[in-house]
Amino acid sequence: MHLYEMNWPRVKELTPDTPVVVPIAALEQHGPHMPVFTDSLLLGEVVRRTEEQLRDRVLFTPLMWLGNSEHHIDFAGTLTASPRTYITMLKEIAGNLLTHGFRRILLLNGHGGNIVPSQQALFELRQEHRDRDDLQLFSATYWEAGPPPSDSTLVQSRMGHACEWETSMILHLHPHLVGEIKQLEPITQEMPFAPAHLAWITQDRSTPGYIGDPAAATAAKGERLLDHFTANVVALLEKVFDRAR
Repeated sequence: MHLYEMNWPRVKELTPDTPVVVPIAALEQHGPHMPVFTDSLLLGEVVRRTEEQLRDRVLFTPLMWLGNSEHHIDFAGTLTASPRTYITMLKEIAGNLLTHGFRRILLLNGHGGNIVPSQQALFELRQEHRDRDDLQLFSATYWEAGPPPSDSTLVQSRMGHACEWETSMILHLHPHLVGEIKQLEPITQEMPFAPAHLAWITQDRSTPGYIGDPAAATAAKGERLLDHFTANVVALLEKVFDRAR
């Protein structure tokens, strides 16, 4: 079910046990070869495919395209909320849903910079409703929702940024939006101080704005990745919302 298609009496009729998914993404630079709306386009496609399979079992809100992208703000075209503003925005959207009687909420994420803020937002919201024992507040990122791809043709083993994986998926969905990639040299995904986390901005790691190996992308890989990630999200939603009753 899509919230944007419904009137308020229909929403009010839904049971409080109806799971609600809030897709959260971003509008930010994706290198010299990819559109700034990449994260939102990809998450939107995963949501579209997921909704087709789950139908009236889950309520999907419209996708939130504004994310926590301050680490990309040095690149033209990036729009961002500050981290604190973004956390507050997610808390208030989830809080609106609680006000309407829903108690099972998942923030489904499509941007790396949203992972920590989405977890923090729900952590804070749970503390504010600590007297309740019926709330189920989840966050998950679509490419981490299940086992990693087993495609032997992939060069990368994990998601980067405007990388082989993202570029492949956009090549499959919107090839006219992808620029020339064959001349792009790989940029390492490794963090030099791991497992310690070094605070960074994108320019610390990549002058052109991508991280990974976009030159290895193909539309065929993108189709398989989207199939895989959608299957993982569907399985996660079924696991979370069916077992957490």
